Amino acid sequence: MSNIKALQWRYATKKFDPEKILSIEKINILKEAFNLTATSYGLQPLKMVVVRNKELQEQLKTASWEQQQLNTASHVLVICIEKKVDKNFIEKYFKRVKHIRETPDDILDPFKRSLVESFESKAEEEVHAWAINQAYLTLGTLLTVCATEEIDACPMEGFKPDKYDELLKLSDHNLRSVLVLPVGYRAEDDMFSEFKKVRRPLDDVIIEVN
Repeated sequence: MSNIKALQWRYATKKFDPEKILSIEKINILKEAFNLTATSYGLQPLKMVVVRNKELQEQLKTASWEQQQLNTASHVLVICIEKKVDKNFIEKYFKRVKHIRETPDDILDPFKRSLVESFESKAEEEVHAWAINQAYLTLGTLLTVCATEEIDACPMEGFKPDKYDELLKLSDHNLRSVLVLPVGYRAEDDMFSEFKKVRRPLDDVIIEVN
């Protein structure tokens, strides 16, 4: 499929076929897409939990107001943010840059100092808001890749983050859950798959400046 046809094909899947499981190859594509997503400064203040455990999925369903996407999906992807983006976190990023690109310290150090000073001056809530914005960028990438790979998905904000954090033991990893993406293959009786897309006209959402 072309990208546009793939985006026309996709929809927020409300019911998955629990008998159809994504292959390891498909899951690996989603992992790579997650890791290749653009983030501000390239810092990647995110991690993704991949859940493939029906008992746990049932518990996540309970923590998501009983939405059936959670327990019928092949896998559940949980996008999380780092609780702390500090000097140590930023310095690790610049070490990776130096190792991979062999960029000299005299070029990297001014930018590194600037970022450290910037983040140290921000309140914790501001840093978390920034990190959540990066999570939404990642969600957009994952939804597009799902469409082109003909993987069904349902982006979700409707869940109890504190309960997810507890069930997935995210505090052990210094993480907070912010977005959920069940993935798999649509059930034949999911009536939402037949609904026509409702979008504003193109000329109502695009402004041309010549």
